[in-house]
Amino acid sequence: MDQAPGNPQGPQDQGHQDARALPTCYRHPDRETGVRCTRCERPICPECMISASVGFQCPECVRAGSGTGHAPSASQPRTLAGGTVTADPRLATKILIGLNLAVFLVQLSVGDRFTDRFDLIGRAYVPLLGSVEGVAEGQWYRMLTVMFLHGSYIHILFNMLSLWWIGGPLEAALGRARYLALYFVSGLAGSALTYLVAAPNQPSLGASGAIFGLFGATAVLMRRLNYDMRPVIALLVINLIFTFGWSNIAWQAHIGGLVGGVVVGYAMVHAPRERRTLIQYGVCAVVLAAVVVATLVRTAQLT
Repeated sequence: MDQAPGNPQGPQDQGHQDARALPTCYRHPDRETGVRCTRCERPICPECMISASVGFQCPECVRAGSGTGHAPSASQPRTLAGGTVTADPRLATKILIGLNLAVFLVQLSVGDRFTDRFDLIGRAYVPLLGSVEGVAEGQWYRMLTVMFLHGSYIHILFNMLSLWWIGGPLEAALGRARYLALYFVSGLAGSALTYLVAAPNQPSLGASGAIFGLFGATAVLMRRLNYDMRPVIALLVINLIFTFGWSNIAWQAHIGGLVGGVVVGYAMVHAPRERRTLIQYGVCAVVLAAVVVATLVRTAQLT
């Protein structure tokens, strides 16, 4: 959430009957799934899914060999989106949370002077700095640094809890590089819309643009896997209600991040295998180009 404390999240309860409708992953018994390994036919969750020529395979079958006569090393384990399977599938999420917490500690130690130097503002005189500041003044780094600033304890608490709950499983499903691309492209999309639409003297800060991007990509992934969409839709609706119903929230960052996350997430999970990497990162480049165009247009308006 940008420029306001808190981004409440709330999972939707499901009935006992729904809980029995799907089997659970054989490696993670607490996770329901409707997908099975194409070789051993055991149920597997997104974290365990490794793309195969047809469907998905589990890590054990991949380690046992490709089934084509090649050595096991010839078939490197891949995530649903084509990323490399890593020993710690949540490492990038942990690092992002650590960076946000570290920056927040700096904010507490240094004070508003630090925050005012790195938050997102279009163009305005900042008393603490004694000068006109903003993206329109050539401080484009604010589009990125705003993603690591927070306004209060409850603000960073809710954002980091959301990042852990949503980001961890998504990182496991996409792979580290694709997940980071999604995160930063979504965050920059939120910054761009904020800069383009919000008042130039209105400061904004928070990781919510990137987190809303993760929400959007999660919805796309669940649709791709034919999961029940009701919980994620309910969660998005609740967050959007808070976005537009709570004062001092930069709704532009939330909407920009959400749209960016849906677009990039769709490319990540639906790109055809033969051109997967090109399409995935090509779409990221297109969204970044839109961010640059929006930034240049707004800068021309303010200068």
